[in-house]
Amino acid sequence: MKLPENFNPAERGERARNYFQEGYNCCQAVMLAFADILEANKLAGEELLKTIGSGFGGGFGRMREVCGAFSGCTVLAGFLSPAVTPGHDTRTANYALVQELADGFRERNGGSIICGELLGLQEHKPEGPAPSERTAEYYCKRPCPEIVCNAATLVAEKMKEAAR
Repeated sequence: MKLPENFNPAERGERARNYFQEGYNCCQAVMLAFADILEANKLAGEELLKTIGSGFGGGFGRMREVCGAFSGCTVLAGFLSPAVTPGHDTRTANYALVQELADGFRERNGGSIICGELLGLQEHKPEGPAPSERTAEYYCKRPCPEIVCNAATLVAEKMKEAAR
């Protein structure tokens, strides 16, 4: 995958944080941080990424399961190490990358990839489909902006490694 000359992993993390603070869900925010690169490489555009990521927010539709930000990492792993044909070799490489991303995600975000655990919820039960209001209080009490930033930075670091 070709990257821009000025590609900076920390800046991609900030892009993701900004998308999240604009109101995109955690998965969309992580993926949108790379929309320009995916589009330049003729892999995917912004609207497709928004569409793909739409159901992953809140740990899969607010069920507080796998974190949406990590789901974004997993989707992006498919662009970095695609497994688009049957066979074990490409799938093995893709799964290895996803597992590396999971390890890095856990390391940077408190040891889990589970939304409910990252939020410190006692029970990870669905909260109903209506998203939380994005108020100043919401952003103060939730670790999500930082988690989204960490996730996109992690993916960007892997992209940079792969481009070498």
